[in-house]
Amino acid sequence: MNEWLIIIFSSLGTLFALLAAVGLIRMPDTFLRISVNTKAATLGVGLLIGAAAIFFNDLAISTRVLAIIIFIFLTAPIGGHLLGRTGYFIGNKLCDKTHIDDLKDQYNKKTHELSSEDKEEKESKLT
Repeated sequence: MNEWLIIIFSSLGTLFALLAAVGLIRMPDTFLRISVNTKAATLGVGLLIGAAAIFFNDLAISTRVLAIIIFIFLTAPIGGHLLGRTGYFIGNKLCDKTHIDDLKDQYNKKTHELSSEDKEEKESKLT
């Protein structure tokens, strides 16, 4: 039974890691590449080290693996968000097919402040 779980977890983990690598090459802009890595690679790594925990079948190793999985699941999305936000603020271009830019005209490059006001509220204050 354990062998089948190890095979399933490691195969799925490898598949997700492969999809993350392919997505990193195929995605057209920085923001989509970050999205691929924070989702597929995180799940792939989690499944692979989960397979290692099942393989070793030791409480000490399983505890460490659980701590690593929790750490990766908490830090990867935060790191991806910060990379995306920094990329947007320094001026990385969005893909040509991207039609919605929620942050447009809400970031002041001189003061580095992000306004959370709606565009309609901003226009009503100006008039």
